[in-house]
Amino acid sequence: MIVETEAYLGFHDPASHAFRHRRHRLHRGIYGPAGSWYVYRSYGIHWCLNLTTPTDDDGGAVLIRAVVPREGLEVIRRRRGAVGERDLTNGPGKLGQAFAITGEHDGMVATASSPLRLLDTPRARGRVLVTPRIGISHAADWPLRFVLDHRIAAR
Repeated sequence: MIVETEAYLGFHDPASHAFRHRRHRLHRGIYGPAGSWYVYRSYGIHWCLNLTTPTDDDGGAVLIRAVVPREGLEVIRRRRGAVGERDLTNGPGKLGQAFAITGEHDGMVATASSPLRLLDTPRARGRVLVTPRIGISHAADWPLRFVLDHRIAAR
């Protein structure tokens, strides 16, 4: 269950890899068709997972910052090592490690038959908190971070 995301608005967003249509070989995936994965390395270490949402070659994407896993916990625990349950997938780099995300996923379309896909599950209930984005230096005050209060959702 996805519980935290951040939106990056492409051309007009100074925090986006697509700001002013800048192009870099490592960020090609952000210009992929809507519904494809954009995967990049943060600080050269952590693989980060985004779903593209572009229109007119804008390069928009939504970073998946955190999930609450419902299946595959044993595999996730092995990949993440000796961390507490709460820390398994509560950040974009942790999520990337937990789900074995790599640059091979960049540009892959998120279809039902894709190795990396979204499952159609019942919608979680709970309050969605809207906050400024975190971990960035440009346009950090823009209210584009969305957090599902899954403590409420789980009830």
